[in-house]
Amino acid sequence: MLELRAITAGYGGPAPVVRNASLTVEPGRALGLLGPSGCGKSTLARVAALLHRPDAGTVIVDGDPVTRWRHSAPRSRRTAFGVVFQQPRMSADPRLRLTDLIAEPLRATGRRDETSARIAELVPTVGLTPDLLNRRPHEVSDGQLQRACLARALVLRPRWLICDEMTAMLDASTTAALVAAVEDYRAATGAGLLAVGHDQVLLDRWCDETVHWTDVAPAR
Repeated sequence: MLELRAITAGYGGPAPVVRNASLTVEPGRALGLLGPSGCGKSTLARVAALLHRPDAGTVIVDGDPVTRWRHSAPRSRRTAFGVVFQQPRMSADPRLRLTDLIAEPLRATGRRDETSARIAELVPTVGLTPDLLNRRPHEVSDGQLQRACLARALVLRPRWLICDEMTAMLDASTTAALVAAVEDYRAATGAGLLAVGHDQVLLDRWCDETVHWTDVAPAR
């Protein structure tokens, strides 16, 4: 179980970006979080993925409260999360070939020996072709780069997926392909999913349940 209880979070400004937000993602279930741009969804998604320490509130993973964040978190907990961000060009090192981009988490966790097998397994799963792997981000489309970013998120076989506006910049066919790849992974592994977005039709079709931001973080 992934639980966020009464989360307040910001970036040091006079007012928090997120105030008193709570939600629960169950193993094997897909939860959609719907809300307008600028409401704080991405900040809450980063808290859920242990990438941003909240100012107040508690994140609970499998019954244990989280006390350490980002790279200070235990490796087993840190690697239990796979994250796909809205803007692939902001989350990809422009110097890396796509094959190295996908392999980043394996190399960072000392699992280089798994690289070839995992890339061979994931590339067709996310809809990439082998000829793209030696290209760098500026040499591929947004959709192709986002496919590589999804493969990077899956490479460590996470138990929780956080997809923050993953398809917001993509065409309908690429959106369908990426959602299908996520759902195939979840069906095979039982991973839980938090899908953040502003497209209610997409979230309703994709997720087991969709909750609105005003229900997650009610105004006070």
